[in-house]
Amino acid sequence: MPYWRLSSFYFFYFASLGALVPFWGLYLQDLGFSALAIGQLMAILMATKIVAPNVWGWIADRTGQSMGIVRLASLLSLLIFLGIFAVQGFWGMALVMIGFSFFWNAALPQMEVVTINHLGTRLRRYAGIRLWGSVGFILAVMALGALVEERGSAVVPVAVVVLQLAIWITSLLVVERPVEIRAGTNTASILNLLRRPEIAAFLLSCLLMQMSHGVYYAFYSIYLAQAGYASVTIGALWAWGVLVEVLVFANMHHLLERFGARRVLLTSLALAVLRWLLIGAFVAQPGILILAQALHAATFGAFHAAAIHLTHHYFTGRIQGRGQALYNSLAYGVGGAIGSLSSGLLWSDVGPLAAFIFSALAAALGFMAAWFWVDREKRY
Repeated sequence: MPYWRLSSFYFFYFASLGALVPFWGLYLQDLGFSALAIGQLMAILMATKIVAPNVWGWIADRTGQSMGIVRLASLLSLLIFLGIFAVQGFWGMALVMIGFSFFWNAALPQMEVVTINHLGTRLRRYAGIRLWGSVGFILAVMALGALVEERGSAVVPVAVVVLQLAIWITSLLVVERPVEIRAGTNTASILNLLRRPEIAAFLLSCLLMQMSHGVYYAFYSIYLAQAGYASVTIGALWAWGVLVEVLVFANMHHLLERFGARRVLLTSLALAVLRWLLIGAFVAQPGILILAQALHAATFGAFHAAAIHLTHHYFTGRIQGRGQALYNSLAYGVGGAIGSLSSGLLWSDVGPLAAFIFSALAAALGFMAAWFWVDREKRY
């Protein structure tokens, strides 16, 4: 198994995310965009996940060339992002972000397929590879937080370009591993699988969980800056959340073996409710923010590992590429876009606390969907 080549891709991919998510909103704010416009532009990053992973997942399942798609998508996302330095105004920025994110969002689901195929029967070891993405995120937010503090937010797009180049280079190092079709492997259509209540409820709970993260990804850094926190401190808080996530990823195979994916999913959703309420109500209390950020280990890390495990269980064989794409598009695409747009509206019209309460309600609904339908036979 090419452990370090796979891990390197995750490292740079999520380092790029670490440059975009915490600081892109601040960069857009410094360019003069309003809260509503920032919410809309951040929603573009999520909304393209509705279409892109499914298009590329369908192509990958037909051609068996997941890594070819990863390499092409990585290169085109880099080239299109360079347009950021040439455009002005909302629509110019929106067009570049649409093109960039359409290809950027195509790469990760197919890399998940390649990684899972390399792991084979050792699927619970996935988190040991994925944790390097969290390490990349931590280093990116810490380094970029210091650079933004010293030189301003103009360094953000430059950092993203450098990291996108690294993503493309590492994609060239990973070899394809063909999907093994075993006897009894699920070859049912996606639509037939979606008629199963446990699968529909699972995807709905994933959508609601990522919907609850919309305000966090779009406005958390802005919220902290408005409360008087320095860029270095903002970066440190982001990094702290992901550092605890790394510890969870490192032990995720033990957690899944002991508690099962259902319990991990439910616990993560319950802790998400608590997290958003703490951030919304106690932004002026650093100690509470540190505690709330530690919950990122559950709301993203543990939840994502359990979701990948269940997606692999539900969508196997010739439809695994489309299964991973469907999970990404519904959760991070539809859910993320709705979360970003709704938080932008609430932030502008009602206030930050209302946006975080809305996020907590979304996570609570996700908990209910998972509790009543996901793997009911394993309820104990």
